[in-house]
Amino acid sequence: MSLYRVMLVDDEEDVRQAIARKIDWEEIGFEVVASAENGQEALELQARVHPDVVMTDIKMPFMDGLTLTRKLKENRKNTKVIIFSGFDEFEYAKEAIKLEAEEYLLKPLNASELKNVFLRIRENLDREIDQRRNESRLNAYYQESLPIMREQFLIGLLEGKIPDEKIDETLASYEMEMKANYYAVAVGTVEQNEGSAENRLLNISLKQIMEENLGGMGYRTIVYLDKVIVIALFEDEDRFTYFIYLMDQVCKIARRVLDANTTIGIGTPCIKRSNLHRSYKEAKNALDYRVLVDSNQAIYIKDVEPKTEEGDRISQLGVQDILREVKLGTKEDLEGSIHVFLKNLKQSKVSLPQYQIFLMELIAEIYKLGRSYEIDMNQIFPPQDNIYQNLYQLDSPEALGSWMRDICMKVRHVIRRERADSTKSIIERAKQYVQENYGDSNLSVEGICKELNVSPAYFSTLFKKETGMTFVAYVTAVRMERAVELLNTTEDKTYMIAEKVGYTEPNYFSYVFKKTYGIAPSRYRAGRTGKE
Repeated sequence: MSLYRVMLVDDEEDVRQAIARKIDWEEIGFEVVASAENGQEALELQARVHPDVVMTDIKMPFMDGLTLTRKLKENRKNTKVIIFSGFDEFEYAKEAIKLEAEEYLLKPLNASELKNVFLRIRENLDREIDQRRNESRLNAYYQESLPIMREQFLIGLLEGKIPDEKIDETLASYEMEMKANYYAVAVGTVEQNEGSAENRLLNISLKQIMEENLGGMGYRTIVYLDKVIVIALFEDEDRFTYFIYLMDQVCKIARRVLDANTTIGIGTPCIKRSNLHRSYKEAKNALDYRVLVDSNQAIYIKDVEPKTEEGDRISQLGVQDILREVKLGTKEDLEGSIHVFLKNLKQSKVSLPQYQIFLMELIAEIYKLGRSYEIDMNQIFPPQDNIYQNLYQLDSPEALGSWMRDICMKVRHVIRRERADSTKSIIERAKQYVQENYGDSNLSVEGICKELNVSPAYFSTLFKKETGMTFVAYVTAVRMERAVELLNTTEDKTYMIAEKVGYTEPNYFSYVFKKTYGIAPSRYRAGRTGKE
């Protein structure tokens, strides 16, 4: 079993370092993986490092420890929280108990007491994981939660085989409730260990983890074709963003509990249950992009494909494999798929009319792929060329293969260029938004993602990868630069400058400024004035 993960939260760095040095963490089964100086920073870190235990002070600027505990429990109810404080007040302790904190400790912290607290928490964590891994319990859960008739009905919805007028009648006969204003599909997969006897239980474990973290939201879950599928129900579109966040958290929980990489693809919402097959198809397409993103996260199709388009799949001769490699694979993978295509073509013995129809469909699929990435297809097929006439002149599978390699490599190159440009555009728009709105104290990842029309989980990963810093750190840097400018060019009071750069609490502004520049704002200004 790997070490359990701990995050320390306190506005004083020396306190965090003292706690980190106080006990031998590895000896008792833990490791300190992150530290934060306030609740807001801790929440952002929690979404990335996913600690099992969060140890937090109560009194902190920006977001106190009790508020942090409340939000942690909302996001992931199984997170263990230890609250410590220098204040021996009954109200604090009572609120900590109400929030289901594991312990309420008083400063100064005693090493022996702290060690015993973590040993008790480790026992609880071990017990919870053992319960999830209990084979007989998982099998019983599987049998109980997947009645065959309901499962077949949900599969029919996902495959688009149940007409709209039959859905309510079928739901009533199966005693199922499934009404909402919006619906969406998520598809999850767990990396299988070759030859392991536990493989058949991994998907059941993932299904259970999903259901544990979807409390308060309407949903249906099934295991189908070695994937775990969620049909989510929403009353308003804003809940969809929260659904993406929950699926991202499920990936990280599953990674810890199952000790295996987990990815979830998410399709766009729809308003009719009979259209769920479209969201399902998009979710499966999103899952293919796991080779391009970091492991263990949710992937929303609109984050990775600017536009999605409905259409029947061409399954003949491995064309979809070729298109997938155009989007995601290496040059060698694409060459391999085209080779398989040519082999299948030779063996298929299709008639000339069938062959010509197939070629037209192939061109249509390439055009649809290009449109989904908003590619100018004149780059691929020059307007002066007669595409279909050129195709019909290809008199052998080898000639067709050469043509396909040329076209597919062009599309692959343009897609990668467009994807890179799109990433840069998102980051530049985010930076511009911060420059224009740094004075808004409510500036947040969620707010900017609504402006950019991307999910917070995807944006946070993208921003950190492209800039080397978190979004919160970037906002802080912009605010500090503006604060220095105001200190140099105006006579505004410190509290006025704090408000102008987005801080409602002057004391917290001074704290951040001193942490950034090593000197308080007032002393900075005094030093500048003295030099002048």
